[in-house]
Amino acid sequence: MTLQNLQRIGKIKDHAPTAAEVQRLLAAIDRNLADAGVDSISDETRFDAAYKAVMQCALVAMLAAGYRPATTEPGHHQTMIQSLPLTLGVANDAWVVLDALRRQRNANDYTGAPMTPEVVAECLSQAKALRTLLRAHLESKHPELSKGLA
Repeated sequence: MTLQNLQRIGKIKDHAPTAAEVQRLLAAIDRNLADAGVDSISDETRFDAAYKAVMQCALVAMLAAGYRPATTEPGHHQTMIQSLPLTLGVANDAWVVLDALRRQRNANDYTGAPMTPEVVAECLSQAKALRTLLRAHLESKHPELSKGLA
């Protein structure tokens, strides 16, 4: 799979990102990570916040590569996660865990399957690692998008 193949089949579209757009998303990632770390809220809400941070990291990586997901197509979360090795160099073992978290989110959203503290902790850990990788990637490969990173 390549990004060009995903574009050809309509899963992603060309996109020219701006530094402001990326900065807004990076701030949203940080807010979601902070929310996910609040122990006094439910595991489901903490997981949702951590998962949202994962998806926002995947989105920023895709934007930096010059694409955005076709959100009118079903499966855009899966597409963004599966493109992480191409957009951010995520290792296969991490990609497998992220995809399992996506499936866990679907099970929770659509069947009410309970979220365990262990799954929440894993999602939060993965989101933080992805954020660190993303920021390093932006600073190294896309300095025009990482202006003002703290």
